[in-house]
Amino acid sequence: MSTASIHPADDAVLARPRRLLLFDPLLLLAGLGLAACSLVILHGATATAVRGSPLYYVERQAIYIALGLAIAVLIARVDYSRLREYKFGLYGLLIVSNALVFALGSTSLGAQRRFNLPLFQVQPSEFGKLLLVVSLAAFAVDRSRRLHEWSTTARITLLALGPALLVIAQPDLGTGMVLVVVGFAMLFLAGTAWKQLAALVAMFAVAIAIVLAGAPGLGVHVVKPYQVQRLTGFLNPSSNPRSGGYQIHQSLITIGSGQKTGLGVANAKQTTLGYIPENSTDFVFSVVGETYGFAGAALVLLLYALLIWRALRILTMSKNLYGTLIAGGILAMLMFQVFVNVGMTVGIMPVTGVPLPLLSYGGSSVLVTFIALGLLQAIHIQARMASAGKNRTLIS
Repeated sequence: MSTASIHPADDAVLARPRRLLLFDPLLLLAGLGLAACSLVILHGATATAVRGSPLYYVERQAIYIALGLAIAVLIARVDYSRLREYKFGLYGLLIVSNALVFALGSTSLGAQRRFNLPLFQVQPSEFGKLLLVVSLAAFAVDRSRRLHEWSTTARITLLALGPALLVIAQPDLGTGMVLVVVGFAMLFLAGTAWKQLAALVAMFAVAIAIVLAGAPGLGVHVVKPYQVQRLTGFLNPSSNPRSGGYQIHQSLITIGSGQKTGLGVANAKQTTLGYIPENSTDFVFSVVGETYGFAGAALVLLLYALLIWRALRILTMSKNLYGTLIAGGILAMLMFQVFVNVGMTVGIMPVTGVPLPLLSYGGSSVLVTFIALGLLQAIHIQARMASAGKNRTLIS
């Protein structure tokens, strides 16, 4: 049958089921695989955390995963390009929500980062990562013909630094660093000149030196003393294992004890006896190493590699610059979080409190990651549809 003989109504009917096949199955597999690993790991790590409720964390994580997956499916069927129209509102929501935390947020462990809602807690800084990606990509596209100008670089940099400084003040240094990385990734992918990027890196390095060394010497503490210890403790964790290097020291012991195949849930003493701190969130990868050994850690890292590969592929096949920048921002967000979180558990990165996407316990983090995967699927679907449309035009 020739393409000319297909009735338009029949073509529309055929397009609906084909649209479902335009999902990236490998991206979906990676996301669901990591979510399943999270439930298995949390089941062993938190079984004794809440007396009388061994499934407390697992049940809640499962609810977050189910809700996140449902939202991702809905977002995947939406035209992401329309988000450009709401860039000012989305950026305003990013600023206002993170500013309101200081007045209305709950305080936990010296940090004021969350809103307590009737059924769960919301952490605006987590959702702020995606809000920044979507809005900053729109601002960059609007100035796509002036990306070579210093004024454009300065404007995008300031748009990223504003919310980053708000988040760091909560204090949430890890998420603030993610926002900075997203801003830099946007500039890089948009085609900003190398000289301008190099100048930004140099200024950032100088700023870090001033914050960590210069300002404290003058009696000004931009970051908390305990944050400085965490940032520098990874350089030599064994020199002060009871203070700044405690978390990394315990993490290295925990991962090393797992060896090839792990000790199993029953024998994972570092985890079950509470030696490893934040074993369901920041140091969940340490639990993987002790309980399931090198084999389990390798499986988790392979799933992350698959996730990052598919995000990179979607970036290259996007139908427009806006989709490319959104995919690139999400890719930078995921890569940075995985590298920093896994890096701090093995002692090559400072402890910054960055969660491991889809593996760490937490409603806001899980929902944001699934929303990000939904956006990637939307970019993939529309790229495939645009490509199919071009091929159909050529055939006809």
